[in-house]
Amino acid sequence: MRSAYHEQLDQFDDGLVRMTKLVNAAMIKATNALLDADLALAESVIAGDDQIDALAHDLEDEALQLVALQAPVATELRVLLSGLRISASLERMGDLAVHVAKAARLRYPASAVPTELRQVIINMGEVAERIVQQTGEVLANRDATAAAALAIIDDEMDSLHRQLFNAVLSDDWAHGVEAAIDVTLVSRYYERFADHAVTVGKRVIHIVTGEPYSTAGIE
Repeated sequence: MRSAYHEQLDQFDDGLVRMTKLVNAAMIKATNALLDADLALAESVIAGDDQIDALAHDLEDEALQLVALQAPVATELRVLLSGLRISASLERMGDLAVHVAKAARLRYPASAVPTELRQVIINMGEVAERIVQQTGEVLANRDATAAAALAIIDDEMDSLHRQLFNAVLSDDWAHGVEAAIDVTLVSRYYERFADHAVTVGKRVIHIVTGEPYSTAGIE
């Protein structure tokens, strides 16, 4: 019979996976709000971040209680301590979705994205969705191989980020300083979103292999 302690560990893991789903939904809505200049959708992302924050705080409390009361060792200790860091990364990903939504709100009723760059933002949104979905699978399965593969998706996001940055710096840029700042910031939010997913992957590799986080197998 499984102990109540191991059931609590499973619940903690489930909470992290649930966070990835909330973060994914937030970034999907934020991207749509940005592309469609949808104020109501942007506001819903901003308001909904409280749910992600609350779950992160609950998981922090659970982890600290388990460490204090159960004195976990080896893998179980890595799960809880790394889980605290993972929760923080996922919470930050939720914050980045909020930043995208706020960019949409700031320029409403106009769009913050010039027409010729819409497809790049669409692509960034799709990459963000893919990387956070894979992050959820990595957490659910503790799959170190899939965790390392997150870097490949991150490279796609980096390439899109460079594409937007180059567009802003181009002599052909005709949208002024304000739009240049908007596009640069939004692009950075997506890039950081993917970076945090890679961070989660490195934490999972540490949990599975015991390899130090600083050298966990993601380039």
